[in-house]
Amino acid sequence: MMRRVVVKVGTSTLSGRAGRLSRRRVQQIADDVAAVRAERRQVVLVSSGAVGAGMASLGLARRPERLTDLQAAAAIGQHHLMQQYERALRRHRIVPAQILLTAADLHDRARYLNARNTVLALLARKVLPIINENDTVATDEIRFGDNDRLSALVANLIDADLLVILSNVDGCYDEAGRLISRITAFTEAVRRVATSKAGASSVGGMASKLQAAEMVTRAGIPCVIASGLRPGVLQAAVRGEQVGTYCEARSTGLGERKRWVAFAVKPSGRIVVDDGARQALLERGKSLLASGVLESRGRFAVGDPVGIDDRQGREIARGLVNYSSDDLARVKGLRSSEIESMLGAKAFDEVVHRSNLVVL
Repeated sequence: MMRRVVVKVGTSTLSGRAGRLSRRRVQQIADDVAAVRAERRQVVLVSSGAVGAGMASLGLARRPERLTDLQAAAAIGQHHLMQQYERALRRHRIVPAQILLTAADLHDRARYLNARNTVLALLARKVLPIINENDTVATDEIRFGDNDRLSALVANLIDADLLVILSNVDGCYDEAGRLISRITAFTEAVRRVATSKAGASSVGGMASKLQAAEMVTRAGIPCVIASGLRPGVLQAAVRGEQVGTYCEARSTGLGERKRWVAFAVKPSGRIVVDDGARQALLERGKSLLASGVLESRGRFAVGDPVGIDDRQGREIARGLVNYSSDDLARVKGLRSSEIESMLGAKAFDEVVHRSNLVVL
């Protein structure tokens, strides 16, 4: 049973003419969410629209490009957006709660767990969490990029059973213009169809939706990409009816900690490995040892997240490292038995232990 559902609503779904926030569209989403909750399911809403709502107040016809202008529009619009949701949900006696996040909130393990606990506590009290990026303080370095990615991270954060991405299109189309009803694997052929363009008041497009779908399906969570302009589409998706594009989950998903390592954290540095280590990681399920390390790039401390690259520069894994960048530079290429004589002590045989490593 789809007990816990994350629903992402795009700006284009909530906007009417001239890109302004539409009360009718907001009410439709609220009605659909209420109908799903009436089936004893938990719902978390990841909603765009704050910048679009602020644009209307500022008299802007197109989405601003400068970060300061985006932050100003979000600061004005977030209040209007939540007002609209609160008014629309009132008829269903649903209490909404606003949660604003930056990527830094999910990058830090303690803050990640705090965010998870807050959302789960709200769900336990039958409150509807409405999550958005905190555009008013986010900088380029700590932005999610778009709310499609944020919705995938939220689905991973709370162990959702389904992610539904609602947009203004019926789903993903192939190059002949035919709706793709089901995606079982994210091949290059599938990625080539992601050609839809973002509107004047939104970011992303089909490419970002497919990236979000690929992220959650790798974690064992299915995803539906469908049109939020159709009343009842959310209920149909949750019930397993054929709507939009269904993205099939992998049968063996990642655990909560490995989902955090794989998707939520930004690598502090990179480790380049030789062909033998690459094979051990990808084909034999082994930990990364110092003997397979060719070089390290960037500065990182013990416990930091790192990206692991092969000789060709392709990222093959991510993990939490047991050695600082300074110490790794001294022990790279050495056998585990030689580390203590080089450093004077050896806390770990592994540079990255398998339990803290995710193959990408």
